Amino acid sequence: MGDQLARGEEFEQKAEKKLSGWGLFGSKHEDAAELFDKAANCFKLAKSWDKAGSTYVKLANCNLKLESKHEAAQAYVDAAHCYKKTNVKEAISCLKEAVNMFCDIGRLSMAAKYYKEIAELYESEQNTEQAIDCYEKAADFFQNEDISTSANQCKQKVAQFAAQIEQYQKAVEIYEDIARQSLSNNLLKYGAKGHLLNAGICQLCKGDVIAITNALERYQELDPTFSGTREYKFLADIASSIDEEDVTKFTDVVKEFDSMTPLLVDGFIMYWTIGSWSNWFNRLDSWKTTLLLRVKEKLKAKEMEEDDLT
Repeated sequence: MGDQLARGEEFEQKAEKKLSGWGLFGSKHEDAAELFDKAANCFKLAKSWDKAGSTYVKLANCNLKLESKHEAAQAYVDAAHCYKKTNVKEAISCLKEAVNMFCDIGRLSMAAKYYKEIAELYESEQNTEQAIDCYEKAADFFQNEDISTSANQCKQKVAQFAAQIEQYQKAVEIYEDIARQSLSNNLLKYGAKGHLLNAGICQLCKGDVIAITNALERYQELDPTFSGTREYKFLADIASSIDEEDVTKFTDVVKEFDSMTPLLVDGFIMYWTIGSWSNWFNRLDSWKTTLLLRVKEKLKAKEMEEDDLT
């Protein structure tokens, strides 16, 4: 480790000396770039991530002087991947530089890829608004390049976060759009019911029974087979329980659906009770359970209001 760090510092010093010395403009930047690349590799081997990141930035600057934007962009990506281990803010900054350069040279699929990576970093920092913005940009770029699968993955992330921050209509529109696309593809059409289920859960969160009923009719028009699925029955029965303001029925519907189609992941079990819910172990499908809990709490509040009036 120590040897690699010392070697890296030696290469870096030589590169700096090349830049400050006399020489043909192109030649000295080419030589410095080669030395910075060697230095950064040594710093990576030494696990000196901040040094490696800052050295890749210097390499990027050399490549910009040489008017090699693709190489400069890749150097910023390499810098970001080093900074990810120590400094997420710097990693995001470097990836944004890379994205701008890939856009300048028309490499939109690469720009999309790194917008998605930026979004994932914002997600890891729980910066939901920035994550949504970058996932949307990534989706647009992927769509422009006809990379539909990646575009839809990003759109699903947007929908997921939009629902979490109570932008339910936005989430509904995204899930419905993905369902439409899925139904037009023989390989994807069997997944459409899952997207319609997610759209329906977001409709439930809006608390408008008429809107939910209309949505279910629309989903049947989109997919005539949907009315025969567990997902349709679940949404219809939940809508009925909301219309009747019946918390017990709501709980039973969720419990029955979960027994056939678990709302959880990784084998962990969730139990609903009339007053609350609890879980064995730690892990739930947090998105569905969070939204359904919101629906249930609103329903309970309505029921309590009715009891107070009587």
